[in-house]
Order: sequence, then C-alpha cells, then structure tokens
Amino acid sequence: MTKPLTHFDGQGQAHMVDVAAKAETHRIARATGHIRMQPATFELIAGGHAKKGDVIGIARIAAIQGAKRTAELIPLCHPLPITRVAVDFELDRAAAEVHCTAQVETLGRTGVEMEALTAVQVALLTIYDMCKAADRGMVMGGIRVLEKSGGQSGHWTAPPALPA
Repeated sequence: MTKPLTHFDGQGQAHMVDVAAKAETHRIARATGHIRMQPATFELIAGGHAKKGDVIGIARIAAIQGAKRTAELIPLCHPLPITRVAVDFELDRAAAEVHCTAQVETLGRTGVEMEALTAVQVALLTIYDMCKAADRGMVMGGIRVLEKSGGQSGHWTAPPALPA
C-alpha cells in the first residue's frame, strides 16, 4: 500500500507540509551519485591538471553550498538550520568515474534527504562544468538516498542499487 503524498492538501493543491507539531530530533541523511567520463578526463581530475583548478576541492565546496541552498531550489522544501555537511569523493580509475557521497545533519522537525541529494547533484554538476571543455559526454547517475535517520519514521537504509 502506498502512503499518501504529503505535499498535496485535501483538494489536491500543492502546499508546504506543516511541521510545527513535530518534535525536533537529530536528523541525518546520506546520499550518493557518480559521474562517468572518458579516461583522459578522469586523469585530468585525478592528476590535478584540469585547467580550472582543483576539481574535487571546488566540487566539495559547491556541494556544501548546494545543501545550504536547497530550500531556494526545491519549492516545497523547508529552510533548515543545517548543523553539518560532509562530502567525500572516491576516484574509480577502472570505471573512469568519480563517486560522491554527502552526509547532511540537522536538529530539526523535518529530514535532510533533499539537502543530501542536492549536495551530491551540485557536486557532480560542478565536476561537469569544470571539465566540459575536455569531455561534454560525461554522464551522471546512481543519485539516491542511502540512509536517513531521525524523526517519526526512524532509521531507513536503501536496498542494494540496481545494476546500471
């Protein structure tokens, strides 16, 4: 059975969910995604030779900024007092992919899944932007929530990803 969508009222109109009655709890969400590219482009990133500078360092800062600005981008998201954003990158030379994982935390009344997803996507978009002169065919994928905790629904972990 599917749960009802919370962003629609009884008349089917979009609305921002009222979270006033919810308890403030420590909420955490982790999301992931990757960007696949030509091996030569991957080597530019891994070797630190991209013309625009430190691709991974700039993507990390962009991810943090993306998490902080999620409510400005997603119309029905609540602005949240984010207490922590951690962004990690894994370089997969064999697949010519950069994997990004973001963990976002808050002490609040609603979760931070959207902030974690936004952080990952903004990081990957930044990598694309910084390397597009070398490789316009880069492909982003696998973007998903891995885990969330806190709030009424408690702890949730994603099932294993489907093969690409």
